[in-house]
Amino acid sequence: MKSICLSSVVLAAGLAVWQTTALAADAPAPAEAVKQLIEKDLVGAPDKEVLMLTVEYLPGGASLPHRHDAQVFVYVLEGELRMQVAGSPEVTLRPGQTFYENPSDVHVVSANASKTRPAKILVFMLKDKHAPASRDAEAGTP
Repeated sequence: MKSICLSSVVLAAGLAVWQTTALAADAPAPAEAVKQLIEKDLVGAPDKEVLMLTVEYLPGGASLPHRHDAQVFVYVLEGELRMQVAGSPEVTLRPGQTFYENPSDVHVVSANASKTRPAKILVFMLKDKHAPASRDAEAGTP
């Protein structure tokens, strides 16, 4: 399996649906659904925690530019996603492909490549304990 180093798509710590826009029509609409699988303190690092979740993008769904301030590992479960971090080219990821986002990356493109089928990813994140999982790309330093 080929790995691709890029950014991930993970939502806010409360795991509510992200502020997003649909790639279609006029009005903003929820574009992903998030399911938290586990959240645990990282052994040997009292200020860190592990968060694992799935994110399902609706057909044509996309998220606004954001960042995670964490190490994020993603595995594509189904569908195709267009991804880009600032300073890197946009890529399309398919099932079985992986990518990585470092804490300083800004995720500028995060979109379902299909307007008719959903896409789903598994996300594993190492982050500061109690810090939000995602924030607006324009927000200052945490």
